[in-house]
Amino acid sequence: MAKLKITLVKSTIGSKPQHRKTIEALGLKKIRQVVEQPDNAQIRGMVDKVKHLVVVEEI
Repeated sequence: MAKLKITLVKSTIGSKPQHRKTIEALGLKKIRQVVEQPDNAQIRGMVDKVKHLVVVEEI
């Protein structure tokens, strides 16, 4: 099964509360923190909402 490597590259300060909650739900807290999530529709949708704050790589 494919996985996504998600890295937070921009601060959530000044962003919408919904975007902050999405970042937290992805498991990210600090800038440059990296998490691995399964590649499914739910995670892809979350990443699409905060694509201006994260970098995504397929593993």
